[in-house]
Amino acid sequence: MKAAIIGAGRMGLRHVQVVQSLGLELVGLCDRRPDALRQAQEIGVQPSLHFHDPGVMLRAARPECVIVATTCPSHAELSCLAVECGASHILCEKPMASSLEECDRMLEACHASGVKLAINHQMRFMEQYTRAREIILSDAFGGLGSVTVVAGNFGVAMNGTHYFEMFRYLTDEPAVEAVAWFSRNRVPNPRGPEFEDRAGAVRLATASGRRFYMEVSDDQGHGVRVVYAGRSGVLVVDELAGVMTLSVRDEKHRTEPTTRYGMPCVDTTIRIEPADSVAPSRAVLAALLGDGDWPSGEDGRLAVAALVAAYCSDEGGHLPVRIDASLPRGRRFPWA
Repeated sequence: MKAAIIGAGRMGLRHVQVVQSLGLELVGLCDRRPDALRQAQEIGVQPSLHFHDPGVMLRAARPECVIVATTCPSHAELSCLAVECGASHILCEKPMASSLEECDRMLEACHASGVKLAINHQMRFMEQYTRAREIILSDAFGGLGSVTVVAGNFGVAMNGTHYFEMFRYLTDEPAVEAVAWFSRNRVPNPRGPEFEDRAGAVRLATASGRRFYMEVSDDQGHGVRVVYAGRSGVLVVDELAGVMTLSVRDEKHRTEPTTRYGMPCVDTTIRIEPADSVAPSRAVLAALLGDGDWPSGEDGRLAVAALVAAYCSDEGGHLPVRIDASLPRGRRFPWA
């Protein structure tokens, strides 16, 4: 299968590795910045495959698979252009788009032409989540009540949407409500002054009452830890170190009420692979090409909807906001 990549930044170059590892034929790499293409040449992408205009590349190379690895404002335009130029498979970086209207435009274009669309939310292919899912679904854990992410200032849009999708995937239900408290200080975005990604705290809830909490305020600058809490167990994951610590009630005490939170327990330490972006991206693309279980455009839109609701909550006095059709579809946000 012929593949082309739009965007030769950090993730774009990683997608070059992904395409090569899957044995696809790379027929084009597009970026408007000459220095980015020079870096691509250093990893083996020859100048004959370099393009500066995505439309020219897509019409000349006619790839079946297109990877959109640009910043967020161009995701919708480039994905729709790939559909127009005959692509059958599209993998788009996250956040999916700058507005809900753009998400819908991408979905409508892909559905109308029978194009398979994936958003690069990789969590379902990463060991720290596949192992966590096995644990929280076990009888010993007693069901999942909440997920709490505590980390440095990694951006509510850039990385927070990954965790929104993780929560949806683990619970198998979308969030229906968001509350947010964003930090007042705004740290310059490393991708350019035109972009903004807020720090702060977000709470999501599902219809069944499961809760998600994320605390990534601007006065925090170290680590990524996720805590999964259930009726009979707590799982703490240090994602950067690759260590999971599981504590579950001793079996003979699991029917005791939740108020008996100090019951005897069994503690286990589990080693996992530290977080990586190339291997999970490869798994997403392999699933898309092989009709596997990939993070769909609909999944990507749900993550964007939760993000939009968080912005609306912060701006509206930190009141709960429903994640539904009442959200502003046309408002564009300055995410990278």
